[in-house]
Amino acid sequence: MSEISPPPPGAPKSPPLPFLALCIAIAVISGLLSGALVALVAGSGEDGRPEPAGTEDAVARAVERSLPSVVAIINELQPQAGQPGGIAGGAGFIIDERGYVLTNAHLVELPGRLHVLLHDGETRDATLVSHDAPFTDIAVIRVQGGGLRALPVADSASLSPGETVIAIGSPDIDYLNSVTVGVVSATGRRKHLGQAWLEDLIQTDAAINVGNSGGPLLNLKGEVVGLNTFRDVGGGEDPLYGISFAISSRTFLPIARAIIDQGKYPRAYFGIDHVDLDAETAQQLGVRVAEGALVRQVFADSPAQRAGVRPGDVIIRLGRFPVNSQFSFINALGMLGPDERISLQVVRGGQPIELSAQVVPR
Repeated sequence: MSEISPPPPGAPKSPPLPFLALCIAIAVISGLLSGALVALVAGSGEDGRPEPAGTEDAVARAVERSLPSVVAIINELQPQAGQPGGIAGGAGFIIDERGYVLTNAHLVELPGRLHVLLHDGETRDATLVSHDAPFTDIAVIRVQGGGLRALPVADSASLSPGETVIAIGSPDIDYLNSVTVGVVSATGRRKHLGQAWLEDLIQTDAAINVGNSGGPLLNLKGEVVGLNTFRDVGGGEDPLYGISFAISSRTFLPIARAIIDQGKYPRAYFGIDHVDLDAETAQQLGVRVAEGALVRQVFADSPAQRAGVRPGDVIIRLGRFPVNSQFSFINALGMLGPDERISLQVVRGGQPIELSAQVVPR
């Protein structure tokens, strides 16, 4: 049996084997506990269930949370001016659990019988509270409250190009509660729709079809960042694909809140029917002014009539704002206070004329 030589003087002493085993056991247990704690903190959702790691699972969770708050909207249009009625259909989402539903104005601004189809198949009659057309394509309708859950709204300013977003809507009665997924293609887009240039739009390649109008654009937390509104298919021989737009939450939220709290969003009223001019439109109409708002009709007892505006005038400035092909009359009017006194410039018979007007709340 050989002997073990003692260590030389000054050499470090090795710890006893039982002490080493104890240290290893403590390290292993600490690692397991730390890993479990990190997984619990980073991977649990608001309801306490583990949050999925992959994007696909995150989409599924966001949709699961959001679907009960998304509705289909049916407007049975009344016949008007000898024209038969029809059906306008689209989507919306519950923005206030008392029964307020946010949607697009173009679905509900025409007179008709409004119905809302909830996620579980229940149908409730709806009434129009107010809309913001033609300034924006935003409207609020109301159904009977009870059993409703509002979708949370996030600040659209936090969005980044490339971020995953989800659109929910009802492209057809056979395709209720359809989900499409894409990315934020760009933010801060500007597009002409109707009589106004819409600002601060979210561009996405998530499929938005007829019937998706008014539905929510969601982030991966299931929060609304946009109100789906329209797609751009292009006007040339080569159609455009994957270019759709949503009204940002920064735009729709103050309007929706005012409609819910006050019954309407305050806007200025001027009282004309007009055509926005650009060089092509002016040439077609035989107007010598290339930009501005061509007045076709002045309504009786309106601010425009009291200011002396006449049919055939071209408004080129309204208050502080120019009226041109890149800043429409409606955009200029939308920037005014609801009871503001303004000066305006019109072209009449080729000559500029200064007028004064007092707009009123509509």
